[in-house]
Amino acid sequence: MSDSRDTQPEGGGLHAPLARLLRPLVRLLVARGITFPALTDLLRELYVNVAEYDYVLPGKEQTDSRVSLLTGIHRKEVRRLRGAGAPVSAVPATVSRTGRIVARWLADPAFTDEAGQPLPLPRNAEPGQPSFENLVSGVTRDVRPRAVLDEWLDRGLAFADGQDRIVLAEAAYLPRADGDAEAQLYYFGRNLHDHIATAAENILGPSPRFLERAVHYDGLSEELAVKLEARARDLAMEALTQANREAHAACRTDPGGSHRWNFGLYVYREEVGQAAGTAGPPDVG
Repeated sequence: MSDSRDTQPEGGGLHAPLARLLRPLVRLLVARGITFPALTDLLRELYVNVAEYDYVLPGKEQTDSRVSLLTGIHRKEVRRLRGAGAPVSAVPATVSRTGRIVARWLADPAFTDEAGQPLPLPRNAEPGQPSFENLVSGVTRDVRPRAVLDEWLDRGLAFADGQDRIVLAEAAYLPRADGDAEAQLYYFGRNLHDHIATAAENILGPSPRFLERAVHYDGLSEELAVKLEARARDLAMEALTQANREAHAACRTDPGGSHRWNFGLYVYREEVGQAAGTAGPPDVG
């Protein structure tokens, strides 16, 4: 007879990668004071919500018993939690506005130079001429350009040069923890959701639907790891800038609809203790 300890439950192969995936998240939760019971409550709600809406049998009404069977949560708890709806991650108004203005500044030929770099902009100019006021008013008229400029200068997203032109700062590309907590948390949820959803869809589907690849080397010196990180940042920004430019141009003739698209990149390095081996051929996966 086989020992029950030698058998894995269905999906047991996910345990090890799931533990690795969740470790940095748990580190963040502990740092921010989110306790295990609080996370358990959230997971219970999500399990019920996913089972209720994503696993409905065709032509049949979803029942408490089936949701309980799928999730392992008692029917009494299922009954209490059903119908709550999935948590909605609404885009904060300031995040949406800032993102659209930056995207236009980086992509619209009227506000970029011949190399595709964002132009330094005078504060005001005649209609049809590039200026910060015309940049903002072309995206939104709900907020005065002067109010946007004051906010950006305060947050370090832009600065005035020696000719009193407004220059887009590097900080505008990445929300900072000290001044953009709302934006940073929004993108944390959205971007990680899309990355995990991509990988999950590729596992669940009969064949990979989405591109999800990485190039990684182990056993590197710190000097080389830092150098590769810096180069990867440059390559990533080139790709993101080009993708933004093409998407911005394509949107002008698009009739609009209910779909969304996200193109993301990440760069990561860490010290993992004594190297298990020397640097070798790239592992692309």
